[in-house]
Amino acid sequence: MSSSAKSSKNAAPESSHWVRRFLIKTAVFFAGLGLCGALLGTLALALAWPNLPDLSAMIDYRPRVPLRIYTADKVLIGEFGEERRNVLRFNEIPDVMKSAILAAEDDRFYQHSGIDWMGVGRAALANMVSMAKTQGASTITMQVARNFYLSSEKTYTRKFYELLLTFKIEATLSKNEILDLYMNQIYLGHRSYGFAAASRTYFGKPLPDITLAEAAMLAGIPKAPSRFNPIANLSRAKSRQMYVLGRMRDLGYITPEEYQQAAAQPIVLKSAPGTPAGGYAIHAEYAAELARQLLFTVYQDNIYSRGFNIYTTIDSKEQQQAYEAVRNGILDYTRRAPYPGPEETIDLPDGIENNAEQFDAVLEKIQDKYRDSDDLLVGLVLSAAPDKIVVARSPEQIVEITDKSALKVVARGLAKNAKADVRISRGSVVYVRKNGDAWELLNRPSVQAAFVALRPQDGAIRAMVGGFDFEEQFNRVTQAWRQPGSAFKPFIYASALERGMTPATQVSDEPFRLTAEQTGSKAWEPKNYGNTYEPMLTLREGLYKSKNMVSIRIMQAVGPQYVQDYITRFGFERARNPAVLPLALGAGGVTPLQLAGGYSVFANGGYRVPPYLIDRVTDADGKVIMQAKPVVAGDAAARVIDPRTAYVMNDIMRGIARQGTAARLARDLKRPDVGGKTGTTNDSHDAWFAGFTPNIVGVAWMGFDQPRSLGSRETGGGASLPIWLDYMRVALKDQPIAEPGPLPEGLTREGGDFYFAEFPPGKAVARVGLPSPEELMLNGQIPQGATPSGAAPAGGADGIGALLDQLGGGGPSYGPAPEAAQPQRVQF
Repeated sequence: MSSSAKSSKNAAPESSHWVRRFLIKTAVFFAGLGLCGALLGTLALALAWPNLPDLSAMIDYRPRVPLRIYTADKVLIGEFGEERRNVLRFNEIPDVMKSAILAAEDDRFYQHSGIDWMGVGRAALANMVSMAKTQGASTITMQVARNFYLSSEKTYTRKFYELLLTFKIEATLSKNEILDLYMNQIYLGHRSYGFAAASRTYFGKPLPDITLAEAAMLAGIPKAPSRFNPIANLSRAKSRQMYVLGRMRDLGYITPEEYQQAAAQPIVLKSAPGTPAGGYAIHAEYAAELARQLLFTVYQDNIYSRGFNIYTTIDSKEQQQAYEAVRNGILDYTRRAPYPGPEETIDLPDGIENNAEQFDAVLEKIQDKYRDSDDLLVGLVLSAAPDKIVVARSPEQIVEITDKSALKVVARGLAKNAKADVRISRGSVVYVRKNGDAWELLNRPSVQAAFVALRPQDGAIRAMVGGFDFEEQFNRVTQAWRQPGSAFKPFIYASALERGMTPATQVSDEPFRLTAEQTGSKAWEPKNYGNTYEPMLTLREGLYKSKNMVSIRIMQAVGPQYVQDYITRFGFERARNPAVLPLALGAGGVTPLQLAGGYSVFANGGYRVPPYLIDRVTDADGKVIMQAKPVVAGDAAARVIDPRTAYVMNDIMRGIARQGTAARLARDLKRPDVGGKTGTTNDSHDAWFAGFTPNIVGVAWMGFDQPRSLGSRETGGGASLPIWLDYMRVALKDQPIAEPGPLPEGLTREGGDFYFAEFPPGKAVARVGLPSPEELMLNGQIPQGATPSGAAPAGGADGIGALLDQLGGGGPSYGPAPEAAQPQRVQF
């Protein structure tokens, strides 16, 4: 064998030995490295595990639950807080929602132990193929860990803690408990935390009522709440919804037929026309806001995160009817009034409606400036002619107004000689409304109205509507101080009964005039409505016909100072109702709630019961922490007028409902137990109707916030009585007709009318004649200026303190010398 061959044989073992040594050294190196890593990992785990958050806070989860406000029959009407949350138990969440979440976020949730290694591998492969991060592998448990305890910073330390906390959660809680936490605390946009809150935010319905299509859309939001919520971008949300539905179909959660049906279902957001009131079943914004204000005075900002629940005295059915009655009353007035013209008219290029993208941009700009108000919708006129108006709501929704009665309302704007600011033409911004089967065009009302109803036995407020909508948030029921006009006359007449007059007392209706020299200020010449007069009328007839001259002479005979003292028994403020003769015509200042409280005294037999709104307040666990203790007529309530006076005034005002200024009342309702009084102030600045049965009192008002005439033909009977009637048709349905009670002790009926025992025929005041100007001017009875009337009189107390005083109230005990009522704060 040659030397070269020997050399070759020796080299081979040496080479293989070197490779073997290299592999061994490499293996030892990596084993050592692995061991060091394991030791470091163990050390890190030993150091980090004790520092992981305690899960007791998660197990005893107490989210920041907002203040919620309910009607007496437990209908949600308001939520207030930085976070919207509706916590549901696991078994209360519908299966369709659970399936949608699993399909969208973690379909192997019930198979893995917190980290889905298959999902990690699948995501890594997809990301390598696409050369971008297109998929993630975050499980539901990891999201719970992140959302409860960890920051959103993207660091390796946070990721490490997230993994450890994920294992700890999986070791401590069951799968259902983890999913329950996720569904109740995940952020879903628009201040909504949890799917129950999101269901109300986006669809205006409780989570158990959602459809498959809606569940899929909600399940698609967690990936990117700001991008995939349907309010921010409906088309993007729809795309994500289709992905979730496809996953549900592929995983076998739904059938192909269910997929097709859900995919075709239109998504209606709660902000869309025809959806419930701001996500709530009824419109009760004013009542909810007032309840919030009242509780805020007790707990301040703490009310917004502690899960308080306020249960009001509002009846949901009556409240919704009151809302609709007020809106219908305002819209009816708007149709009667001269059409004022469109909101504005823009330059609208010819043919732009044929370019959907450009036209949509124009409409979006307009609808940002002019907002819809429930069923009163903003639109843009495309063409206008006397027989047809074409209005665009969107590039796809074009409405035509061809109804003759609807066109008649806006004929002023369609005339050839219409003024520029009144003319309806292409580019005019208008409001449209579906009225039955036809569309109509209306201006957004500038007039306002308010309505309040309460139970006269204890003052519980059953319905409250403070305006046409809640855009201005000014509650005219409690904050608008207005002249009550003739609706105030019953209080003047009641004072006369207790001073010796009877319904049969004859009173002069002749006109009179006082010169500036006689008053020392300016001339005063009060007039009857319609400028009609009669020589003499009975006191009963004077109220039936709402005669101003009769009221003035009654007040003059009784004494203005006595009248001022007397009306404080009903809860009216002395300072706002001065002791001057125009008070007989309702020239003082009241709120609709005050007037309703005053009429309650007549309805309940003579007792002053403070109105109240909040029945009880509970904490997040349902424990009652506040409970109303209402004062009840005939029990703890103070008697403020003679029961005989209440009986007689009831009888007179029931007569008004049959044959007086509200003669349609009893006829329309077909009830003899209703009574009330219309009210119209000078120049028709305010129109009122206050009416009652023994079980309910309602007050309706209409006017402009900055007082001006409603129109010479507008009266309380024409403008406000229809609102009252619309409400009462529902409130009095199925209620038995109340029969008049027995005559109170000391009241007799002779010659067809009533007499107090101490003022029998012959002793009662039989006649009130014509006083001289000098008599009229006694004790400063002629005013030196009009009582302020309006939303916020100068120097008036119109803040929360005044609201509390009005909702509290009280009254003196019945006595011969009336004193001013001393308001008290609300008692819960």
